[in-house]
Amino acid sequence: MIGTILWAVIGGAIIGVLARLLLPGRQNISVWLTVAVGIAAALLGGLLADWLGVGDTRGVDWLRHIIQVALAMLFVWLAVRYAGGARRRTPHRPATPR
Repeated sequence: MIGTILWAVIGGAIIGVLARLLLPGRQNISVWLTVAVGIAAALLGGLLADWLGVGDTRGVDWLRHIIQVALAMLFVWLAVRYAGGARRRTPHRPATPR
């Protein structure tokens, strides 16, 4: 069980960072959010791949990893849109009269 959790964290971190590298532009989110998004994408992508019947094959499970990275890219995009965008916004300042 601890090994599974450890691999989920390590794999999720790698998948999250890979998703950030593949997305164009700058992502204004924290490293911790990237890891959390990667873990969620790894777990959900693994379940989806198992449901599709491509989760456990002989050799490297490329389709499972592609699904996980694609989900991580979607989740990073959503995180940037909702969490990262809030930090970038500045309050509107009224024009100063001359």
